Amino acid sequence: MQNKGFDPQEIALVREQIKHTGYSFIYNDDEIQSEELEFAHVLFVGQHNGKDVIFDAVIYTLQLAHSSKLYEIAEEKAMKQFPSYKPFDYEEDEDGNIIEPAEVNEEVELFKAEIMDELEEEESVKVREEVVLDTDFEYGIGLEASLNVDEITEEVIDEFVKDYTSGNLKLDPTYYSFRHDDEDEE
Repeated sequence: MQNKGFDPQEIALVREQIKHTGYSFIYNDDEIQSEELEFAHVLFVGQHNGKDVIFDAVIYTLQLAHSSKLYEIAEEKAMKQFPSYKPFDYEEDEDGNIIEPAEVNEEVELFKAEIMDELEEEESVKVREEVVLDTDFEYGIGLEASLNVDEITEEVIDEFVKDYTSGNLKLDPTYYSFRHDDEDEE
């Protein structure tokens, strides 16, 4: 099956939808969007290897990238520490909120939280702005971008898309570490 993200008719349709937004992108309505403005899932048209293509992009804050990396490391350590532990796939409700599975191993979850706290305290996990392309994507080209901004607003997305498609994107090469406040505990 051909990738529809390279189809000129599909590209024309997305361009037409974009034209009515006042921005250089449209939201991917098939995907969940962040209410906290930590990430957005969008579509835009650009060029790859000299050909027009639809980019299916997830753009997120550097702080969210940091949190994800902390969690990934904690999961790996938990699987080593608890051989019977199997990570679960999170499900989301219609509002995009994570539904916890019926069975949660409190010991493993506490272990992961402690690992994350240690990593954060030691500032041993650092992230920087980056763009990663997936050219074997099911629709167009997949793009993940982590940006050093507080929120992923429409203006931030628009500026990113314009800079990316014009070839003027400048990423900050500095590595950052973050402290995460547990707002739920306050």
